[in-house]
Amino acid sequence: MKKQILLLGILVCFSTQAFNNKQTASVTNLISGIDLLTSKMDISKEAVAFAVKGYETLKEKGQLVNSRFLTIADFSKPSSARRLFIIDMEKMELVLQTLVAHGRNSGKLFADKFSNKNQSNQSSLGFYITGDIYNGKHGMSLRLNGIESGINDKALKRAIVLHGADYVSEWTIKKQGYIGRSLGCPAVPQTEVNEIIQTIKGASLLYIYAPNKAYTKQSKLISGLSTLS
Repeated sequence: MKKQILLLGILVCFSTQAFNNKQTASVTNLISGIDLLTSKMDISKEAVAFAVKGYETLKEKGQLVNSRFLTIADFSKPSSARRLFIIDMEKMELVLQTLVAHGRNSGKLFADKFSNKNQSNQSSLGFYITGDIYNGKHGMSLRLNGIESGINDKALKRAIVLHGADYVSEWTIKKQGYIGRSLGCPAVPQTEVNEIIQTIKGASLLYIYAPNKAYTKQSKLISGLSTLS
């Protein structure tokens, strides 16, 4: 009986190691696959590596119904930059690149403060799975389910959604040097919100990134992945 238990333990160990090795190889291949694509985009390599790691993990677990699209908001970039990227993971093509706002208490031009607390008016980093579409005060909006405990899992209670806003525009940038800020929502241009929502609806993955050591240490979805320069 002890031999059987020992054998089972060894098999589980090897199976787990094989899965981890397979996933690591898959992540590496995916990163390599979109490397040429992202080389033409002004996006953080670390943002891509983290996003792909989470994408592969959640896809493997069956949590992504719409696994075709991966959306990355790169908050290492100023809000005056087109820092929202929607990538078609099947075709390895950039579908859309546009502006996206951060929370008013996260910073002005750059976002460097983040919170999961209600009424903080700050953005929350990490992985979100897109939820229901509804019509609210901002028109068509998309609910976001924050799936990282202690990092963004209060998103629904905080009413953190993807919506359109007039203050997310090139005109606003020309006027003040940066786009307007939200109450914590990743707001996008009003002229593009419908297209964005229709593309990433149906439980696809949105990743909000910033070079934040506290997040990197806390997130379980990117654990074991070395940071990049």
